[in-house]
Amino acid sequence: MLSFLNVYKSFQSEPESIEVLKKISFQVQSGEFVAIMGPSGSGKSTLLGIAAGLDQPDEGSVILDDVDLTKEDETSLASLRAEKIGFIFQNFQLLPGMNAVENVGIPLYLKSSLSERQILEKSMNLLKSVSMDHRANHFPKQLSGGEEQRVAIARAFVNDPKIIFADEPTANLDSKNSRVVLDLLLERNKLQNTTLVIVTHDPSVAKLADRVLEMKDGEIVSTSGLGTKGSSASKSVKSLKPAKKAKAAKKKRK
Repeated sequence: MLSFLNVYKSFQSEPESIEVLKKISFQVQSGEFVAIMGPSGSGKSTLLGIAAGLDQPDEGSVILDDVDLTKEDETSLASLRAEKIGFIFQNFQLLPGMNAVENVGIPLYLKSSLSERQILEKSMNLLKSVSMDHRANHFPKQLSGGEEQRVAIARAFVNDPKIIFADEPTANLDSKNSRVVLDLLLERNKLQNTTLVIVTHDPSVAKLADRVLEMKDGEIVSTSGLGTKGSSASKSVKSLKPAKKAKAAKKKRK
């Protein structure tokens, strides 16, 4: 589904350039859930942006669903993103002048043969699937962080993508909303076989992945969970909740 081969990326910063990605190579299989971890500044978000065709490497190739993103122009890349990719940003990236249902439908308005009525209907159904249909007419400034992220997830789902990239999707959320967000992503991965690539600092998120790539100083320094595809797809984030009943029983015995 996704393949990086000797991908190199640097940024100019006088008096010298900063190497952000150093000859990165890895593959993600269709339907796999891969978590990318590492300290701040290790190149995780840059890697994710290149994988989604939002940025270009200086060297190397990036193959997404048999298309070499490094050989495509921006028009072709925009079309590919609209058809095959869902992207969830850490800071949500909702348009402030549009309400929730309009934000969800943006990818379809940009490239879709659906009528406006059909787009609205599909967007409303997705808001309902993330328990946000009652907030359809509210604008981003009227929503909590957790609500904004759920709208952003519905937007990422609206074009039925083959792959979803998520950059720290739980970083700005409390534990309750984090569980909701992760359950939504895991459900998509499990039931629709959508490939999932998540950048995260949270070990509890990485614990749910089929495979974890650890980055440091622009390189992948370790890979864990290789060959376990599907083993964690059946897990629910709810399994990370404290075992309240067990604690209560223990207390009662005392």
